[in-house]
Amino acid sequence: MPRRPQKMERQVVGGMRRLFRKRLPRLRAGSAQDNPGEAEKEPERAREHCLPNFAGGQHFFEYLLVVSLKKKRSGEDYEPTITYQFPKRENLLRGQQEEEERLLDAIPLFCFPDGNEWATLPGYRRETFSFVLTNVDGSRKIGYCRRLLPSGPGPRLPKVYCIISCIGCFGLFSKILDEVEKRHQISMAVIYPFMQGLREAAFPAPGKTVTLKSFIPDSGTEFISLTRPLDSHLEHVDFSSLLHCLSFEQILQIFASAVLERRIIFLAEGLSTLSQCIHAAAALLYPFSWAHTYIPVVPESLLATVCCPTPFMVGVQMRFRQEVLESPMEEVLLVNLCEGTFLMSVGDEKDILPPKLQDDILGSLGQGINELQTSEQINEHVSGPFVQFFVKTVGHYASYIKREASGQGRFQERAFCKALTSKTKRRFVKKFVKTQLFSLFIQEAEKSKNPPAGYFQRKILEYEEQKKQKKSREKTVK
Repeated sequence: MPRRPQKMERQVVGGMRRLFRKRLPRLRAGSAQDNPGEAEKEPERAREHCLPNFAGGQHFFEYLLVVSLKKKRSGEDYEPTITYQFPKRENLLRGQQEEEERLLDAIPLFCFPDGNEWATLPGYRRETFSFVLTNVDGSRKIGYCRRLLPSGPGPRLPKVYCIISCIGCFGLFSKILDEVEKRHQISMAVIYPFMQGLREAAFPAPGKTVTLKSFIPDSGTEFISLTRPLDSHLEHVDFSSLLHCLSFEQILQIFASAVLERRIIFLAEGLSTLSQCIHAAAALLYPFSWAHTYIPVVPESLLATVCCPTPFMVGVQMRFRQEVLESPMEEVLLVNLCEGTFLMSVGDEKDILPPKLQDDILGSLGQGINELQTSEQINEHVSGPFVQFFVKTVGHYASYIKREASGQGRFQERAFCKALTSKTKRRFVKKFVKTQLFSLFIQEAEKSKNPPAGYFQRKILEYEEQKKQKKSREKTVK
């Protein structure tokens, strides 16, 4: 596709900046940066898969909000408005109060990204989705949303329960939203003691459980157990939707595009599908982190994002499909999740990854997939082959960080690439080391005297041990 003039790029970028400043002052959707200097400020572990990862002990959430549609004074359109907030913050310093106001002003836009043209509905299928907001200091807040039709007679407008948290754990917060919804059907007053108890409880460490005691009128006292999965690097993701919408081959091509930090757009009808699929696509990059624009569901007023010349990973509702197709876009992978097709592509997606490793991934994904029963089993089954891909291509990184007397490391890029004996692996890695995905990861490794004791490092050690055993067996045979 021919490259458009730089003048157009400057116009698009300038327009995007003005749009974001207007609608999200000092808050941005998704990206902590598209600026390498800013990226260095945020620790790699806190950026994992675009969502923070916590050891435990933090507060569960910052706010519970109810966002409702209120008719504008002029015209027939509706405007999303916060109609309930817990807790109400008092005695904030001026700077803190301004920061809170900016956050609360931005949230309704992402709770109702569809636009302002609504009508009362006799029925509505509830949806659970999430969004990510990034502050100028690199800190991230996640909005966990449940959109539904409130109980009552006759046609009604949907509303959204939104929990704002710094913690990435979609499954856990989905369960919390179930409890909030159940209590709201009785009375808003019943929500308060439950959320107060949750706010006072410490967020559990991986594999641990926190139990809350809650009283519900006419039902008595209930005990609610919230358990984090032992393997916390997948706790914010569910691969089921991605598997339902796309083939293994298509998922592999999306992964290849993301690895080279290209522009990826997902189209779907439902907010839940968009949210879950984009989180799943980002999670395939583990242990690396998508550091560019990242918006699980793009609000109508921010559709110009798809014209941005820098990398992005965004979700757009199918109702805006035509607007997207008519936008001036370059080298984008446009994924139709409803039909399981690519509407646009660069054309080389099948050639980005080494052929042998592509076959390994596809073989592993197809093996025993129909025997899996729980979401945890599915997540591990899907994520594993992609983690193994990075183990085989860049798992030797720690051996090529040379330490100075001060303890600061220096990555030996050239020697690192030459260490790969496979030409196809070496060709891929030479491109991958130039990405921000790899740069951010290696910057953190240079600062740390020892490799982080996480899931990725464990898989590296297992792989190295397997290679040693294989060499030993080969010597015995000789």
